[in-house]
Amino acid sequence: MLYAHVLSAALSIGPFFVLLPLVKRMETAAGDVLDSQVTTFKSAARLVKHAGHVLVATGILLIWQGPWEWGTSWIVCTLAVMVASVFFLARAFTPILHQFGNEDASQLLLVKKLKRSLWIYILLLLLMLWFMVDKPMFW
Repeated sequence: MLYAHVLSAALSIGPFFVLLPLVKRMETAAGDVLDSQVTTFKSAARLVKHAGHVLVATGILLIWQGPWEWGTSWIVCTLAVMVASVFFLARAFTPILHQFGNEDASQLLLVKKLKRSLWIYILLLLLMLWFMVDKPMFW
């Protein structure tokens, strides 16, 4: 169970680091190349979403079977950041990615928003990772 949890954590974070150079290339891409890059970004986000489902399920089972209580500070903090990240993820990427085909939208502005959202989400994921690995006791 622990290995599945760790693997799903890696699959929840890793693809976003791979997307950083892709987003950089999206600034100058056009036509079919841009379409393929947007498709790649969507596919990576889908992989992260499904890995997140496994991460949550295995996390619940590990808490249920492990020595920790649901009120433990690092668990509460992880859950709070996770709920925030779910709402953020739902609005961070898809609306921006849908705008790439519009002639009215500025491609550089969209890439800038995408890059900003990507870094915010990476930081949220790293914060949750820190809570799970270090298990800080705040109370």
